[in-house]
Amino acid sequence: MKKTILTISLAVLMAGAPCTAQTQSAVVEDFKPSSVNQPGKEFPQVNSEGRVRVQISAPEAKLVQLDISAVKYDLKKDEKGVWTGESAPQDEGFHYYQLNIDGASVPDPGSLYFYGASRWGSGIEIPAKDQDFYALKNVPHGQVREHIYFSKVNNSMRRCFVYTPPDYELNTQKRYPVLYLQHGGGEDETGWSSQGRAGLIMDNLIAEGKATPFIIVMDNGTWRMPERPRPVAQQAPQQAGERPAGPWPPEGWADGFKKTLLEDIIPMVDGNYRTVADPQHRAMAGLSMGGMQTRAITLANPEAFSYMGMFSGGSVSPEDLAGSPAFKEKMKLVFITFGSRELENRRAGFGGDPKENTEKLKATGMNAHFYVSPLTAHEWQTWRRSFYQFAQLVFKN
Repeated sequence: MKKTILTISLAVLMAGAPCTAQTQSAVVEDFKPSSVNQPGKEFPQVNSEGRVRVQISAPEAKLVQLDISAVKYDLKKDEKGVWTGESAPQDEGFHYYQLNIDGASVPDPGSLYFYGASRWGSGIEIPAKDQDFYALKNVPHGQVREHIYFSKVNNSMRRCFVYTPPDYELNTQKRYPVLYLQHGGGEDETGWSSQGRAGLIMDNLIAEGKATPFIIVMDNGTWRMPERPRPVAQQAPQQAGERPAGPWPPEGWADGFKKTLLEDIIPMVDGNYRTVADPQHRAMAGLSMGGMQTRAITLANPEAFSYMGMFSGGSVSPEDLAGSPAFKEKMKLVFITFGSRELENRRAGFGGDPKENTEKLKATGMNAHFYVSPLTAHEWQTWRRSFYQFAQLVFKN
């Protein structure tokens, strides 16, 4: 009995020990600088296992950690005050990360900075076996333009990024379909062209003859909970970041961006670019929050779009069709995707089983597709692969 208790106690202690995956297996020493480092910076590095190694000089610090994929890894300090350490193996693709120095979370000065988690911070690329589809190649390239415009809806200046295909400047008589492509929560209009590599994916697909050339508009769909008056006698103040009571997302949450998109962005794009300015040549897609916005906007306004894609943002159910009969009639493509790890962890809720919902749409005669990104979670490699698949199907009818 004592032996059994001792064995259980040791198992519990080992389960609670930090970084066990790192300490129990040897690290392969073939680290190379990340492809998204600041010019000339040796760290951060990545090895063939997908581990991330960081290094920073902080002689006065007491504790330095690498914070990646919601796990913190302690670094070790040498006699010169330089801290070094690595993570457990990460999924292929792009990841946000930060350093934690004596409790302060800061960007790594060795990496380029990307906007995610509602801040500018560090990012790293874990080389993927299928990275060729978003690689920079010697093919004709389109342009990603920063377009600043005035929004009447918001009475303010706004910014979007617009991808135009490689032949846009060469054939000035040609007009193009348009995809309105939205980012996720805590990200902004820079995400799809930077982290997502959308422009490079399109360039490669067009060069291979796999996609119809189209314009991509990437705007900022960030939304905030409206301020509501609170009763004088409130039991407990709402904590920062705390989800309010009631259904989520709250009713009307996408209305602000919907109005901006329909009344400002689409007319601005049709007025400034050579678009085919009709619903039959207009699509909307997005990742996570952007996918949820796509669902809300296209269901409410099926007369404005003919193609839609939701990447890790839920699904469309037969019940949705009952509430929006024109959606079934007008939508030429419904494309739903998730990472395989999302489905395993049931991250995919949002109104039922997404694969089952998609199969039910197909059974009604809709052109509905369901794609699963292998061995990825709620992350950019899932969404790069999703966009790659979607771009080959959209505007083909």
